[in-house]
Amino acid sequence: MSRAEPSRRALFVALSSILLATILASPVGAADPHRLALQISDDDPAKMRAVLDIAANVSRYYSGRGEEVDIVVVAFNGGLDLLLEDRSPVRERMANFAKAMPNVSFVACGNTLDALTAKEGRRPPLMAKARVVEAGVAALLEFSEKKWTIVRP
Repeated sequence: MSRAEPSRRALFVALSSILLATILASPVGAADPHRLALQISDDDPAKMRAVLDIAANVSRYYSGRGEEVDIVVVAFNGGLDLLLEDRSPVRERMANFAKAMPNVSFVACGNTLDALTAKEGRRPPLMAKARVVEAGVAALLEFSEKKWTIVRP
């Protein structure tokens, strides 16, 4: 090993540390809200409650700091039950969410909705706050490409 190699390594570590410190110390611009996309793809009521808990906790955390946060819940596969008016295990809580958390939105997967429609012979009714996208997973991918943080509880 040459004498220059440890010096290069030390320089690299020092520059990396300075860069990381600069990034971490940079304030979040007022025009740039935090962005969180939560995935629900399981028909497990406990996971549905967890998604709503996380959305509420994150919303309260940032509003308590005077910062904006946009949260979207993307439901597909079995998780679509979260947004179905006639069978959501968290229907009452969803009604309260619409009033208390205007920064939280809900997206339903159109592919899953189409599959349910074919299986049941009718289109299941969605909750009023839900909007339909063609494909839930594609929506998550697009959120990720726009620098949203994706979490699957």
